[in-house]
Amino acid sequence: MQNVLEDTIVEFQDRAIADRNLDDRIKDIPGWGMDADPDNDPTYPMKHWNGADHERLDYEKAPQQPLDIEVLHSIERPSVTRVFGTSSPPSGLSGAVRRFAFKYSEATATHWMGLILADRINVIEGKIDDLAHGILPNPWIERGWRAEWKHNRPAFVRQAATTALLITAGIMLLKRKNKRK
Repeated sequence: MQNVLEDTIVEFQDRAIADRNLDDRIKDIPGWGMDADPDNDPTYPMKHWNGADHERLDYEKAPQQPLDIEVLHSIERPSVTRVFGTSSPPSGLSGAVRRFAFKYSEATATHWMGLILADRINVIEGKIDDLAHGILPNPWIERGWRAEWKHNRPAFVRQAATTALLITAGIMLLKRKNKRK
């Protein structure tokens, strides 16, 4: 019991040192916390002020990243963030659905359901784009079935059998329904 307690204390001390080192390293990252609004401190009623709390915000802010593509942002935010991703701007039908979703507040289901629908549409657009470029989909690889077969074969077989059973039951129900007509 004594060894377990000592190990726990050492582990706790190591974690505290690692956290302190992380805090020191974060301060060295250029632009860290550049979007922090000093007038909107969520810790206001709980924080014990030491007089130097806003010194962390006295630094030169990074310049705004140039807006050379369409960037969607929440209607709750007056403008885009200083830094944003440019790898996949909205396009096609999924982009139109995303534009529609961003017309609504993040507090509404319309916003989030629109984004989920846009993601699903984007998957289909990606498959169509792959086919247009001569790339055939390989569900065995893309869905991770090869790794599942290699590393977790019993669960894979159980899942495949359950899926086959449900599909068979559905087909049988449809055939029985068609025979009654």
